Amino acid sequence: MDVILLERIAKLGQMGETVKVKDGYARNYLLPQGKALRANEANKARFEADRAVLEARNNERKSEASAIAEKLEGKSFIVVRSAGETGQLYGSVAARDVAEILNNEGFNVGRNQVELNQPIKAIGLHEVKLHLHAEVEITIEMNVARSAEEAERQAKGEDLTSAEAIYGVDEDALKPEDFFNPDADYDDEDEAVADEEEAKA
Repeated sequence: MDVILLERIAKLGQMGETVKVKDGYARNYLLPQGKALRANEANKARFEADRAVLEARNNERKSEASAIAEKLEGKSFIVVRSAGETGQLYGSVAARDVAEILNNEGFNVGRNQVELNQPIKAIGLHEVKLHLHAEVEITIEMNVARSAEEAERQAKGEDLTSAEAIYGVDEDALKPEDFFNPDADYDDEDEAVADEEEAKA
């Protein structure tokens, strides 16, 4: 389907351009979102008549997005989630969660503006890209940790996915003796248990 773009769309074209797109993309996204019009003579005339208004509205949206981007520049947001010892989250952090965290911090960002190809499934510092406007893009940091204290340690560059980080134990320095008593006579204990079971029978 040929459509006239009402705003700049990344990898597609600039405002006012007529481009060919898949029918589903046009019907499900571009047309209902008011980002494009079907390319016909009537709509071309309509676009030319409204061009000044559309350009003014686009510039207004761009300046709003730039103001939000300026405030978000270099910011890191803490996300507290339950996770296992290896740092694997019991749930995940999806685009919806990122948008909710930003909104709670006073930034008006929609879920569709968060570019997260896959949900975050492990603790650590994760970069997340935000598309605030067709011409305004910014990257923020999500500090995913088990607690606010751990988030602080991560922010300082500490890796919290090892036993040493969680329990203060150096995994490489562990020896077999750390797990059992080398002086204990386990055979005698086993025999005592066996004798006890025989007596019960």
